[in-house]
Amino acid sequence: MNTSLTAKSGGMLNKVPEVTIFFWIIKIMATTVGETAADFLNVNLNLGLTKTSIVMGSLLLVVLFLQIRAKRYIPWIYWVAVVLLSVFGTLITDNLVDNFAVTLQTTTMVFSGVLLATFIAWYLSEKTLSIHSIYTTRRELFYWCAILFTFALGTAAGDLVAEGMRLGYGWSALAFGAVIGTVALAHYGLKLNAVLAFWIAYILTRPFGASWGDLLSQPVASGGLGLGTVVTSLIFLSTILGLVVYMAAEQRRSEVSKA
Repeated sequence: MNTSLTAKSGGMLNKVPEVTIFFWIIKIMATTVGETAADFLNVNLNLGLTKTSIVMGSLLLVVLFLQIRAKRYIPWIYWVAVVLLSVFGTLITDNLVDNFAVTLQTTTMVFSGVLLATFIAWYLSEKTLSIHSIYTTRRELFYWCAILFTFALGTAAGDLVAEGMRLGYGWSALAFGAVIGTVALAHYGLKLNAVLAFWIAYILTRPFGASWGDLLSQPVASGGLGLGTVVTSLIFLSTILGLVVYMAAEQRRSEVSKA
């Protein structure tokens, strides 16, 4: 069953898309765009971290308002919100590290704690962390808070591994990919709890995608492939757009067939 179309008593439909391979592809690409777009606005356009954060934060508030107001899953609103959260989550970590000299080790620990606190508060309030039950405004607010902190944490952890530990972008991507693969095997082969497996994978896809973004966009002298932030962002944004259009068309066909 498509969980995004499951109705509940409050009149609201589940606000999160079905978790398929397309979900994970778009999620990883959104994290890549979060890394490259933040760098493009901050460095290439010379906006600086503060102005970039204000602009992206304002756009994020508008889109989240539209998302929370909606009574059902609307693909373009949902995925624009995810992309903007990815950018803004990256900027939160970058501001702490670059403007306030907070170490990557500290930001990683702090966001780990904040994310854990969010999950605890969410579970105590709703008795579930499943994304298949996002059909109340309170649950959706918990969900988006968790998403924001996964992006901030993923940025800090990814930079800590790639730069702080000098592992490099390519090896970092492979390392995080291997851990994600291990989680998938544990879920499908060893019956690891589905909700736990989802959130572990969701957190890890942030540094995984960011490492790929840095690998593609950063100069060769810095360990990247030198495509630049503009080209990398355009490639991934175009792919995201194509997949979202496809998913929206599939949703409309599903609704028509059930009518």
